[in-house]
Amino acid sequence: MGNEGMTRVECFFDCTSPWTYMGVHSFLRLSERLEFEIIWRPIIVGGVFNAVNRQAVEQRERPDVPRKNDYGRKDMQDWARYLGLTVNAPPKCGHPVNGIKVMRACLVMQDRGKLPAFAIAAFEALWIDGRDLALDDVLGDLCRGVGEEPDDVLAAITRPEIKQRLRDNTDDLIARNGFGSPTWFVNGTDMYFGNDRIPLLEAAILRDGASGMEAAIAP
Repeated sequence: MGNEGMTRVECFFDCTSPWTYMGVHSFLRLSERLEFEIIWRPIIVGGVFNAVNRQAVEQRERPDVPRKNDYGRKDMQDWARYLGLTVNAPPKCGHPVNGIKVMRACLVMQDRGKLPAFAIAAFEALWIDGRDLALDDVLGDLCRGVGEEPDDVLAAITRPEIKQRLRDNTDDLIARNGFGSPTWFVNGTDMYFGNDRIPLLEAAILRDGASGMEAAIAP
């Protein structure tokens, strides 16, 4: 059940994306300034790329404009510096990283009320320390960091319902014309993509909040 009358924001994300690390960091900062309902939607961004955005993979492997690709690396570091974050990309463990286990673990943590803390720890493990999120010992450290027993979580991520929820979230983003991570939806239909859209997302939340207040005081 949602909070009646409150702006509802869904956040589709994958911890193996450096831009998503920055986007989720900024989104959490936004949630400290504004009141709105957050619905976390862990996904596998590789599944989205394979379905509707193969160009993203091809550009990463064979950029058709090398100077734009070089600028992209600078742009990422400029954004990281602006946000006060460290982003070591590519990570020393190599990239892309298989995110299936860690994103299933995000769903388990969502059910236990610990998703934001776990996701941020996962982002930092990969993008600061260069640790491979596909490894059980890395996941175990992340679990212990939020007070969860690693063996319990590693067993939980094998449950069919957890696997299906991750597929469903990924398919839902594709069905709603999404094409990457991070993606936000305000009240179900108003889509925003990318770390740099946070100011536009904030404006949309403020607009909706203002509309709700006007409705509440209308005679």
